Amino acid sequence: MSKPTRWVTETKPGHSQWYIDRFRRLAAEGADLAGEARLLDALVPPGARILDAGSGTGRVGAALAARGHAVVGVDADPALVEAARADHPGPRWLVGDLAVLDLAAQDEAEPFDAAVIAGNVMAFVAPGTERAVLTRVAAHVRPDGIVVVGFGTDRGYPLTDFDADAVAAGLRLEHRFATWDLRPWRDDAGFAISVLRRPAG
Repeated sequence: MSKPTRWVTETKPGHSQWYIDRFRRLAAEGADLAGEARLLDALVPPGARILDAGSGTGRVGAALAARGHAVVGVDADPALVEAARADHPGPRWLVGDLAVLDLAAQDEAEPFDAAVIAGNVMAFVAPGTERAVLTRVAAHVRPDGIVVVGFGTDRGYPLTDFDADAVAAGLRLEHRFATWDLRPWRDDAGFAISVLRRPAG
């Protein structure tokens, strides 16, 4: 790991298990946990190869796999990766730091058609690594592929900084929405969904 993530430094002991239990409970109650996956599914061809960056307990990647996509999930928290492996067999779940991501070293050299960074991941990466995270994720996506990022606009990472970091990572903003179900973007929205593309040329 390059630096401790905010997931480690800004949460209380036991937070990971609380998070695991929360999403297991929501799944058992029949909550809709696949909104991000539905959006990704609409943006990629059938059977796409998708990187779930900051995959957590695997809910997004598992929903994408259920739709026929080949998914690799990566998260810095071993407890969350263990839960993903237990609850969602099928996708490949790996422990890794997104800021120094090198999946070729873990036998995943084939580029991805798309990557998704959901669940406020960008608000939980180590301070100052946001640009590195976007750069390393983008490097794993094929030319003309997409990176879809969602996070709260009140989580300490201004959209102006995100936009600058995305450009520095070689990504171009194509769409922005206020919710995963495509509500129109507003400057006062509490959440931002950005669809970015890695240019083909």
